[in-house]
Amino acid sequence: MTVGRPELEAFLAALRADCSDPQAGLFGPRSWMWTVSRESALFLGGGRAALLQLAHPYVATAVMHHSRTEGDLVGRFQRTFLHVFAMVFGDLESALGSARRVFGLHQTINGALEEAHGALPAGHRYSANDEAALLWVHATLTDTSLLMFERCVRPLAADEREALYQDTRRFARLFGISDALLPRDWPAFRRYFDETIQSDLLTVGDAGRRMGAFLLKPPNARVAPLWRWYTAVTAGLLPERLRAAFGLPWARRDRLLCKATLAAARATPLLPAQVRFVPAYLDARRRLRGLPTRDPVGAWAEKLVLKGMRQET
Repeated sequence: MTVGRPELEAFLAALRADCSDPQAGLFGPRSWMWTVSRESALFLGGGRAALLQLAHPYVATAVMHHSRTEGDLVGRFQRTFLHVFAMVFGDLESALGSARRVFGLHQTINGALEEAHGALPAGHRYSANDEAALLWVHATLTDTSLLMFERCVRPLAADEREALYQDTRRFARLFGISDALLPRDWPAFRRYFDETIQSDLLTVGDAGRRMGAFLLKPPNARVAPLWRWYTAVTAGLLPERLRAAFGLPWARRDRLLCKATLAAARATPLLPAQVRFVPAYLDARRRLRGLPTRDPVGAWAEKLVLKGMRQET
């Protein structure tokens, strides 16, 4: 099923009606969504989430044919997190506005697979607003966020994990994903995710390998060691069969580097707030206190990172 504008607007109306504090947005400071999503350490899992998405033929083909990723990696990075953070940490109108903009962009992305993927033949039509594909993208973010939080901050108890998952179900409605398709609770989600990982739906083809290689290719020799480090971390976080399908190296050096990185990341709770938390979270807390919405330290750090990425590309 392809999500249409009426379905999306029905979900957004329900979210609006259910929002008790429009200034705090759809989740707010007491939510598990904020507690987990605010951690900068989650970016360690960004490569994992991206490659899990690219293993889906709809996603890989759509990104290759319709995205400016290869020509504007920094711009795509900014646009993606601008919308995601607006949905999570923004006020109600910002969250709903970003949902509509993302839907509008997805409406223009349609095409046909160039090669067969599992049971899908070459020429099979795809749409970026296909509900099942949207669910898989959503699932990669949900699973990776929880994985990195538990690796870098602390394990969650069963009731905490369930509360976080119910928050992510609300987040999924911003993309028009229906309750009929969403797993109803965390155990059901775990079964869906694990079964999809093992299914032939995730088949890394030419488009997936090309886009995956681009994302993990160092832009120049000066930063090559940093890219090799991040590739090792990404490889270690992926399921074994997908690590092999993307052709990621996994020698002894890679395994040791990944293990050391994740061990060091357990110091995350000791970091100062301006380093530990993403700027969007710090800005949201300032907004709720009636202060200017940009945290000055966070804004400076964000500008520095993006400037460095532009220089490297």
